[in-house]
Amino acid sequence: MASENSPLLAYRLLGEEGAAFPARKLSTFLGVVVPTVLSMFSIVVFLRIGFVVGHAGLLQALAMLLVAYFILALTVLSVCAIATNGAVRGGGAYCILQQMDGDATKSSGLQVLPQGYGWNLLYGSLLLGLVGGVCTLGAGLYARASFLTFLLVSGSLASVLVSFVAVGPKSIPITPRHGTNGSSLPPRFGHFTGFNSSTLKDNLGASYAQDYTTGTMMTFASVFAVLFNGCTGIMAGANMSGELKDPSRAIPLGTIIAVVYTFFIYILLFFLSSFTCDRTLLQEDYGFFRAISLWPPLVLIGIYATAISASMSSLIGASRILQALAQDDLFGVILAPAKLVSRGGNPWGAVLYSWGLVQLVLLAGKLNTLAAVVTVFYLVAYAAVDLSCLSLEWASAPNFRPTFNLFSWHTCLLGVASCLLMMFLISPGAAGGSLLLMGLLSALLTARGGPSSWGYVSQALLFHQVRKYLLRLDVRKEHVKFWRPQLLLLVGNPRGALPLLRLANQLKKGGLYVLGHVTLGDLDSLPSDPVQPQYGAWLSLVDRAQVKAFVDLTLSPSVRQGAQHLLRISGLGGMKPNTLVLGFYDDSPPQDHFLTDPAFSEPEDGTWEGGSPSLSTLFPPPRAPGSPRALSPQDYVATVADALKMNKNVVLARACGALPPERLSRGSGSPSQIHHVDVWPLNLLRPRGGPGYVDVCGLFLLQMATILGMVPAWHSARLRIFLCLGPEEAPGAAEGRLRALLSQLRIRAEVREVVWGEGTSDREQEEEVEGDFVNGGQGEAEAESLAASANALVRAQQGQCNGGGPGGPEGGEGKEGSITALTFLYLPRPPADPSRYPRYLALLETLSRDLGPTLLAHGVTPVTCTDL
Repeated sequence: MASENSPLLAYRLLGEEGAAFPARKLSTFLGVVVPTVLSMFSIVVFLRIGFVVGHAGLLQALAMLLVAYFILALTVLSVCAIATNGAVRGGGAYCILQQMDGDATKSSGLQVLPQGYGWNLLYGSLLLGLVGGVCTLGAGLYARASFLTFLLVSGSLASVLVSFVAVGPKSIPITPRHGTNGSSLPPRFGHFTGFNSSTLKDNLGASYAQDYTTGTMMTFASVFAVLFNGCTGIMAGANMSGELKDPSRAIPLGTIIAVVYTFFIYILLFFLSSFTCDRTLLQEDYGFFRAISLWPPLVLIGIYATAISASMSSLIGASRILQALAQDDLFGVILAPAKLVSRGGNPWGAVLYSWGLVQLVLLAGKLNTLAAVVTVFYLVAYAAVDLSCLSLEWASAPNFRPTFNLFSWHTCLLGVASCLLMMFLISPGAAGGSLLLMGLLSALLTARGGPSSWGYVSQALLFHQVRKYLLRLDVRKEHVKFWRPQLLLLVGNPRGALPLLRLANQLKKGGLYVLGHVTLGDLDSLPSDPVQPQYGAWLSLVDRAQVKAFVDLTLSPSVRQGAQHLLRISGLGGMKPNTLVLGFYDDSPPQDHFLTDPAFSEPEDGTWEGGSPSLSTLFPPPRAPGSPRALSPQDYVATVADALKMNKNVVLARACGALPPERLSRGSGSPSQIHHVDVWPLNLLRPRGGPGYVDVCGLFLLQMATILGMVPAWHSARLRIFLCLGPEEAPGAAEGRLRALLSQLRIRAEVREVVWGEGTSDREQEEEVEGDFVNGGQGEAEAESLAASANALVRAQQGQCNGGGPGGPEGGEGKEGSITALTFLYLPRPPADPSRYPRYLALLETLSRDLGPTLLAHGVTPVTCTDL
């Protein structure tokens, strides 16, 4: 954790202080209870009580309140559990215009200020400027201003509660409405009856009617949307986590107190309104609190105080989160101004940025049309908080152990489901649009990549699930029908092995792919492990090469011992390498593919996006021709022998740098030439003819070539299998058997018969044992001649593609411009005598010389099955 210096992470950890943030000085009451209560009251407590009870009735209003607070309570439990920075409570500034615009003020006959778009824009801008000024000066002034508005709202509510008891029955005139033909309707009156059981009985049931401010017919969903929109604001205290003295205690305690307090105030107002006001007054005058108040101006003061306080809470909370997002560079230069802070750590740049965004919304006008969208975004934010807590709980990370434990994954999951349900109930269009927007933003952030110090819960979830399923992946239940190659590619310097990296990625067929590297050294003589710092460079290589591979590095006195380590310990459980892939050991000078591969082109400033250095500075230049190697020919062949002893398949790759570039791409392009993949499933250094193609090793070659043809980049390549016949074997019979086998294995390929083995005596064939050819010098010469003849045979067949003339892989093209793109050869076992390893390697070099891209493979386990 010492290296984790992300501003957003530090902001979320709640207990960390630094120069980027102001000193923590807000108490639980001023920092959490006051802003949360004011945000949850907003204007609903003054102007929407009559609306809810009048249309829904007391019983349904209580049901709505219970549902709304049930959803909020589930989210509060999640907020308390993670005790961190929550979503922004947006829309506070929108409420200011809602008080001065519309029939709510006109209905009471108290229109204080001129109305209209221009006037409303002026009022909103002035009040927004006042709110922005308070927030710009810091959290201390904001806390004092919030406390003042809290006193005003509390005094106003107290006067309303007293008025319900102290004021006697009275008739309240309703603002005249106009008929459909423009004529004025007769005057109407609503009645404040005082506490009356008949009034309560009349108000128990629902009576949905047209909303006199919009002319829209009200329903349960529309009334609930208005009520829920007013009850939101539970994040107001959590948004101030960076200003709290003890946020881990203040956020849970203060938020719960605020929720319980506002819940009982709403219930009390519902009951008092149902006992004392008839249905006409409730439905036709949403601002009836002023009409029944002992001192009406105090109610008006409470309305404006709640609007201003909610605006301040939204603006200062938004600025804190906006600053954190800006300092993490999630949206680049777009949020750059939000990084500006004062010497005391006050993010005045983020406050002004938020102020500007709200001002643009005020210019748009028609804020009532945004009500459903704003409510849906509240629910998206709450669902995200619940989902975060659910993910942390399911991940079972040891470091997730909140002191607040009155939650479980059941409450988190229920909170997510409830929020999603209410989103589509309130506005299906806004819900779908908001989820689509969230998905696009998530995809954008995933593509750009966030700070590595965040600590992604997705990684914890993946670890938990992978561990669970790895335990269920029982190696004792393996079956050949589900075999797939799981490759360990040993790489010395990736600058010279990029084509092989990509070819191996194509050969894995959804299996395990591990890049292994051995660093020479002895840990006893070193002050620290030199391997660990190298992982970052190798993981960057994987990303740039766009291969799906793991990285496994080791430290060893020799490459051979390191290869043994990797063969034994790479992988986990049922996912362990079954095939070792090595580059071929020859004298050809290594190429630097970093210089020619577009994915590794150097940035101008020498650093990649995100500030990481270029890979050319992380990996040394390729070995110069004639310079010493880290691996001797003896150890190279010994490594092959070690892998076979460990029951691992072996693939040696030669001249992969000559592979057609379009075959190594991720797409399925249309090459200008016809490419062949040639397979020689018989050991050309043991020419026996007959059914040699059906051994385990030959079938391994067929399987690997077939797997390569499944890759989109190789779909258009044609598979050719060369069947070697003995000098006395009749043509056709062996081909028929091979075609029958290919049919059973569902392999589509062209079969060609070639005569091979002329001049080889039965005595010589008996002396050939698994690549250990002869014991005398004359036998070595014959083996060299045999390897050269086999090489000439393969090259001749490459030059005769589609009936073309003789030639090599570079120049021999057939009538249709076809070439052999890749050749699979049977790799003989190394000799049992280690002294003959250099001679064995020389024979392999002769066998595969000038064949172009070649894979010499030896399989030791069954890989094909004719069963379904």
